[in-house]
Amino acid sequence: MPLLPWHDIDTVLLDMDGTLLDLHFDNHFWLEHLPRRYAQLHGISLAMAEMELQPLFERNAGQLQWYCLDFWSTELKLSVRELKLETAHLIALRPDADTFLAAIKSAGKRVVMITNAHRDSLSLKLERIELAPYFERLISSHDYGFPKENPQFWDALQADIGFDPARSLFIDDTLPILRSAREFGVAHLLAVREPDSRKGPKDTEEFAAVENYRELVAGL
Repeated sequence: MPLLPWHDIDTVLLDMDGTLLDLHFDNHFWLEHLPRRYAQLHGISLAMAEMELQPLFERNAGQLQWYCLDFWSTELKLSVRELKLETAHLIALRPDADTFLAAIKSAGKRVVMITNAHRDSLSLKLERIELAPYFERLISSHDYGFPKENPQFWDALQADIGFDPARSLFIDDTLPILRSAREFGVAHLLAVREPDSRKGPKDTEEFAAVENYRELVAGL
């Protein structure tokens, strides 16, 4: 994990799920809880539910509707928000993420959350984990109509908050999103080594990765 050139960074852009929050909640919900409840609610086997859901997931991955609870509620004929409440006890902060947030805020950095999470998902998580006070803005890609994977998201973000990409740090656990940020010109990029605490470390390919948030503030 590199020592960051904090003197060259004015703005810190942070993802939420898998970056500040443990991705276990989302992975468990979409891969285990939702298929099981879908099977129960529609009176089919779990195997049949998984067979029906898999192509839907693959077709919509990386697009704005993939992150939209309204889309999935309509598509699957059930209330995704209500089902998420059934597993909300699994929502958890990643180790020392709050220490990191407090440090960069007190150092006078501009701190902005940029998440693909639907506003309902964002609200659900903020009800359980007190993140809002650390941020100048909490931005959902649904506000702009483009996911972070899309170059138009970055144009909209620039028009909205007027940040300098060359003096910005962006941390995200999704490699295509980091590549989209790099194309836009964001100079300082970090992936996350272990976004899901139950799945172990992942290969972050060409990106350096956050392994310990407490160590990340060295030199701040």
